[in-house]
Amino acid sequence: MKILLINGPNLNLLGTREPEKYGSTTLEDIETSLKEQAAKNGAELDCFQSNHEGEIIDKIHSAKGKYDGIIINAGGLTHTSVSLRDAISSVAIPTAEVHMTNIHAREEFRHTSLISGVAVGQVVGFGKNSYKYALEGLIEYLK
Repeated sequence: MKILLINGPNLNLLGTREPEKYGSTTLEDIETSLKEQAAKNGAELDCFQSNHEGEIIDKIHSAKGKYDGIIINAGGLTHTSVSLRDAISSVAIPTAEVHMTNIHAREEFRHTSLISGVAVGQVVGFGKNSYKYALEGLIEYLK
């Protein structure tokens, strides 16, 4: 089983970006931990991060036929990108949406996710553990 983890804009700054909201764990730390977790569950995890919407869309398109599942934290694109939603829908790969903070308890503009309607599930609000729970859930879903 192959899973692709995609992180969107500004998530490369985890560990230093607003630590009161996102903690001090870096994206590299999260990726390393998730790769270990995936391996323990018989899965392989590849990771990708970009601050550019088009690159993320291209990565999703290229995942078709290569990956069994996708985990995505699209950052701010979650609330604005119809194109990203369409890309996820187009490849028909089961996708789990993840956010470290509870987007439904933040600013009103963050309450709407354009991705959730094409995702098999959404995990929000558990900090770095949101990724862990999303991976566990997606692996179970794919089994």
